[in-house]
Amino acid sequence: MLAATLLFALAPGGGGGRVYLTVDEALALAFPRCVLERTTEVLSAAEAARVEALGGGELETRLVRPYVARKDGVLIGTAYFDAHKVRTKNEVLMLVVTPAERLARVEVLSFAEPSEYLPRASFYAQLHGQRLSERLAVGREIRGVAGATLSAEAATRAARRTLALHRVLAERKVLAEGKVQAPVVAR
Repeated sequence: MLAATLLFALAPGGGGGRVYLTVDEALALAFPRCVLERTTEVLSAAEAARVEALGGGELETRLVRPYVARKDGVLIGTAYFDAHKVRTKNEVLMLVVTPAERLARVEVLSFAEPSEYLPRASFYAQLHGQRLSERLAVGREIRGVAGATLSAEAATRAARRTLALHRVLAERKVLAEGKVQAPVVAR
């Protein structure tokens, strides 16, 4: 599925952009010497609504395929791949979330917009260590990028969406283990 997303992102209608990393290369950078497990999660309608409420934006699909990394049996982090439009063309990011629900890494896998709209690494470095909060937004905790405003906003939305998704999946796991009551989503 992700390979298809990358192909679409770079197809003529998708923009003909550049691939910077493959999925395997990005995972190897994020999780050296770790055991990776690709999982498949299907969100319920209520879980999808919760992700949208927490993340502050629309979720395009309820099908999620996170990669869970362990080293010596200990959870190191979870990688999510987020494909989205920046202006009119696609970008694919890998976002790594720690067990403490903080962003550990953001990698650009592909970017189909003109290269001058791709923020520098220092922009993405601002996302490292961020948690899901109202302050995780361009103009608040995240500085914008002159000439790449839409790219910065798209990446920040992807970070919020990923952290919200990670939280909802963590809540599901806790519920499955019978530890707490389900959160109520106000309507």
